[in-house]
Amino acid sequence: MADFSFGGTDEENAELKKLNAEVLEDPDSFESWEKLVRAAESLEGGLNRNSSPQSIATTREFYDRFLAKFPLLFGYWKKYADLEFSIAGTEAAEMVYERGVASITNSVDLWTNYCAFKVETSHDSDVIRELFERGASCVGLDFLAHPFWDKYLEFEERLEAYDKIFAILDRVVHIPMHQYARYFERYRQLAQSRPLAELLPPDTLAQFRSEIETEGPATVQTGSQQLKAERGELEIEREMRTRIDNFHLEIFSRTQTETTKRWTYESEVKRPYFHVTELDEGQLVNWRKYLDFEEVEGDYSRTQFLYERCLVTCAYYDEFWLRYARWMLAQQGKEEEVRNVYQRASMLYAPISRPAVRLQYAYFEEMSGRVEVAKDIHQAILLNLPGHIETIISLASLSRRHGGLEAAIEVYKAQIDSSQCDIYAKATLVAEWARLLWKIKGSVEEARQVFQKNQHWYLDSRPFWINYLMFELEQPTSAETEHIQYQRIKQVHEDIRRKSHLPPLTIKDLSHYYMVYLLERGTKDAAKEYLLLDREVNGPFSVQTVMKAKLAEDGNEASTNRRMMMENGHPGVEVDEAAIRRGENPYTKYYQQQGEAPVPANEQDDDEIDEVPSQAEELGEDEAAPDMPSSPPALIPAAAFDRIASPEPVPEKKNVLHPFTVMSIASLVIIASKDHAEKGLEEMEMVLALWREMPEEAGTSPVSDNLARDPGARRIAVGVFANRVFASCMRDVDGEHDGLLALASGIRDLAATLGAADAVARIHDLVSEALGNDGPLLL
Repeated sequence: MADFSFGGTDEENAELKKLNAEVLEDPDSFESWEKLVRAAESLEGGLNRNSSPQSIATTREFYDRFLAKFPLLFGYWKKYADLEFSIAGTEAAEMVYERGVASITNSVDLWTNYCAFKVETSHDSDVIRELFERGASCVGLDFLAHPFWDKYLEFEERLEAYDKIFAILDRVVHIPMHQYARYFERYRQLAQSRPLAELLPPDTLAQFRSEIETEGPATVQTGSQQLKAERGELEIEREMRTRIDNFHLEIFSRTQTETTKRWTYESEVKRPYFHVTELDEGQLVNWRKYLDFEEVEGDYSRTQFLYERCLVTCAYYDEFWLRYARWMLAQQGKEEEVRNVYQRASMLYAPISRPAVRLQYAYFEEMSGRVEVAKDIHQAILLNLPGHIETIISLASLSRRHGGLEAAIEVYKAQIDSSQCDIYAKATLVAEWARLLWKIKGSVEEARQVFQKNQHWYLDSRPFWINYLMFELEQPTSAETEHIQYQRIKQVHEDIRRKSHLPPLTIKDLSHYYMVYLLERGTKDAAKEYLLLDREVNGPFSVQTVMKAKLAEDGNEASTNRRMMMENGHPGVEVDEAAIRRGENPYTKYYQQQGEAPVPANEQDDDEIDEVPSQAEELGEDEAAPDMPSSPPALIPAAAFDRIASPEPVPEKKNVLHPFTVMSIASLVIIASKDHAEKGLEEMEMVLALWREMPEEAGTSPVSDNLARDPGARRIAVGVFANRVFASCMRDVDGEHDGLLALASGIRDLAATLGAADAVARIHDLVSEALGNDGPLLL
């Protein structure tokens, strides 16, 4: 069977297949979608009525998929409409425009283009005017709506419908917008030639006329007599127009004031359109303040319109969807509008990985009496996020509210038995199951049985053990039953310390809860137990008997003590030689067991960093080396270890390689990765100079003191290499120096990957000089 063809030439078809595969692989990549659409548009040199049906169908399919994924891109709706107009004519383009304004109803540009298209392709003024009115209801309140209103006025001018023009201007002068003054000047000029009936509502006109007539006729002085002159109709109309003009000036003043108030926020809107890139925090803060302002102003239409504008720019931000729904719910009789907000957010914009909006939607449907819909929303989330704890707990609570305790327990059991739910989620669900039995059913013993029967499955689950300990701590007791409860609490705490696989910091935190319990509710012997536990939890490692027993493979504290004596310090974690050969950090497991992450090299204490001048300071501003990675990779490749860490004994020769030499060379890589290569090279020169004059016996040197002051990252390197690998270098045979050659080559390869070319050259020259080797250092 032949491969499917998108149309066009073989090259165009192959390109489309490649771009389509990229889109299918990463549907959220906006750049991939743009490339795909552009490639489809350019099929056969540009689509037109004479293009092949296959190319036209391909382009339509890609546009439909693209705009279904990103429906707020008004520019692409216009491009799609123009494309359809060139291919299939007016009706096809109009259908695209209708889809576009349905997807992004408040786009001034799209409505302006649509109305302009309608003006050019239709001869029915009533139909065109109806479309303009639809657009006015959707975008008329926009602060930057002047292009739309200009197009509307231009259309009426072509028809010479001055009554319609004046009616449009009468609407626009009340709207706070960017070019309000221009519209008011035109409105005021046009008002001078329009009939009085068009200038104001009938009741306002009647009020003005009544006031003028009540004032009575004007008095005229003729000699010594004063005569009352009767006012004619022209006099009354002139007075009426003066008052109407003053009335319009008051409207202008109010509009000016409202525009000025909003300009504070509008001037800060840097991106009024949709894009997939994130907004900076200043933009988000401005939208929050703008919404606060309109809500306080209290105009429902303007507030709703601003929310719709905001949700074009901030479509991917859950907080604004939730805020809109909550504000809408506070309005009377707007339940259907609230449902529409939640559905748009859930189906189009809020990613499934953040289910907060969907859960809120489920609560709204439950409030509206649609319980089954609420359950279906939960199930839909779990289809895409199996094992999502918050959703499962919410579904269980929903089932309990409408089906009783057993329905909630069934939800938990089904999820715990599911293969899609991981062990950590199951641990939390077991704890929630026990909480239901305790809090809802009131059966403490059943809840305790759930904890006890399942604890061996979840030895490394923090939520499980926290809930278990809190469950026992919160049980009510009396003087007669306190000793029984004390034994239960103590047993849970002992299981946490001795049986669980929790990180030491977590165990320490939980132990503090137990220590507070001892002081507040313990017996006369509580102080003794408290101090023993305080020593174990807060004391130095040398007195932490339980922790040392857990670290020993045989569970014996003495084994850990022997390791401490052999390694002269904290035993930490056994270093796996195979892991080192793979380039893994041997201290990763240690940090994990301590409940913390290794501190990157660029996050050391300031006092340590200050001791080492930066490379820019040493070399000068213009000569500073390029940026290096913030944390070093594995210090030496596996091949170098194979050459260095040879288990066969080697006869001792003269010119034994001092361990500090190797340690300094190793630390040089760390220094280079921290922009301190110059200092490292100076140290290496010192080491090599000392090495030439050094006796065979290992001894101390100024370098050892210098290394002791190195930052933490270099101390790790020194410890690892000195204790685990480079002891074998002391057995190198004079003349061959296999270990040093392997080490130098490994450092050369690593430094090359870091981009420290100058440092590589210096290392090469210095080591070659020390070995008396004029050739390249090769393994």
